[in-house]
Amino acid sequence: MAYKILIAGFQHETNTFAPSPATYESFVRGEGHPPMARGDAVLAIRDVNLPIGGFIQASERQGHTLLPIIWTAASPSAQVTEDAYERIVGEIVAAAGEGGFDAIYLDLHGAMVAQHVDDGEGELLARIRAKVGPSVPVVASLDLHANVTERMLASADALVAYRTYPHVDMADTGARAERLLVRLLDERKPLARAARRLPFLIPINGMCTMLEPARSMYEALGTLEQGPVVSLSFAPGFPAADFPECGPVIWGYGEEASAMRDAVDSLYDTMLRNEAQWAVPFLSPDAAVAEAIRLSATVQKPVVIADTQDNPGAGADSNTTGMLRALLDNGAQDAALGLIWDPEAAAQAHAAGVGATLELALGGRSGTPGDAPFIGTFEVVALSDGRCRYDGPMMHGMQVELGPVACLKIGGVRIAVSSTKAQMLDRNLYRVAGIEPEQMKILVNKSSVHFRADFQPIAHTVLVAKAPGPMTADPADLPWKRLARGIRIRPMGKSFGS
Repeated sequence: MAYKILIAGFQHETNTFAPSPATYESFVRGEGHPPMARGDAVLAIRDVNLPIGGFIQASERQGHTLLPIIWTAASPSAQVTEDAYERIVGEIVAAAGEGGFDAIYLDLHGAMVAQHVDDGEGELLARIRAKVGPSVPVVASLDLHANVTERMLASADALVAYRTYPHVDMADTGARAERLLVRLLDERKPLARAARRLPFLIPINGMCTMLEPARSMYEALGTLEQGPVVSLSFAPGFPAADFPECGPVIWGYGEEASAMRDAVDSLYDTMLRNEAQWAVPFLSPDAAVAEAIRLSATVQKPVVIADTQDNPGAGADSNTTGMLRALLDNGAQDAALGLIWDPEAAAQAHAAGVGATLELALGGRSGTPGDAPFIGTFEVVALSDGRCRYDGPMMHGMQVELGPVACLKIGGVRIAVSSTKAQMLDRNLYRVAGIEPEQMKILVNKSSVHFRADFQPIAHTVLVAKAPGPMTADPADLPWKRLARGIRIRPMGKSFGS
């Protein structure tokens, strides 16, 4: 049977410790995501590896009529401003209140904090439920890093999360949400729900599903999803949102309450047994560069270093200079670093032209102790308009506009400098600056895990470095104030409030 489905998307991953808020203009631009779209323009996202793209394609194959309202996202940052939240949520809730549809699908992140609302998605879902009543199915897809709250679970008929990090299954998750929503519509009865909250925070570097223990945990979801167990999800959480419901949650839906409890309890017990495995070792900047130089001397593939604490995909601004200093101090050659977000430096490079030399104070404006602008003489090696397409697995097919981009060279290091903030998750973000990543001995990526989707195939080794930056990689290093009392602030770590 074909249905009319209202669809919308509002995504933001909020780091409450980050320096810069997400304004309405941030969502208009998209900041590394597709720009804000309304009405039929939302349907143009169908071919992008995003949840709403997968939902649209699956719905069109089944002949459903889609009523698109708005889709918008902004780069992870500090809180969403009250103005941005209320304007965007207001559009979605107003459309829900008009009726004329059978169900609602929402493409959400699950870790949004606004300046006036701790639980951004829970508040949105609750407002929608108040408009449509209990009989209209509401299903949402969530990021793997969602901080799933009781209000989110209570207000939605079903929530479905990604199972990969890097997130290569975003469109697949949208398709899974479509199947679950249609099941609810066809059967006209609610599914039993079970959920359990885990008692420890997990560093985001430890959540990579290409590595253990995350790989086995997500394989277990698929193994248990059979018979009366219809859907299982596990969100390790986004461990940089200071509110009581920050942290990992396991949940699912099925035909029998007892089967759902058993499945969720089994996954919960596995997580507790393996808690120590979710901890992450980190290297200092100098140790990471020294190891990269040692390894790269005898191999043909680049050694990749994750500059994880300046990851704009987790709320940082992609402009710290600690790894640049370490590369130069250790005499690294054939090295590249990207992206440094510095519109002023990019503009000066474009004004000077290729081949010019410039005295610059590059980056270093995070406000993080230990970070400062790098003052030096740079050669302008390449320039571009910053337009490129993602060809790697993450957000494959998406067109990106970074504004004026420059490749600046100092010593043996080439730096990709952009005018718009974006996480280094696709090799084309180097190529748009005239850098061929496969030809470098060392690549320093301002990313935590997403880069692995496109860079792991060309990397000899991946190292993780903790240079000074606003995205604290170890949640135990953050100045928590509002976590739930008793939650361990790292795997096997001390409990908050103890």
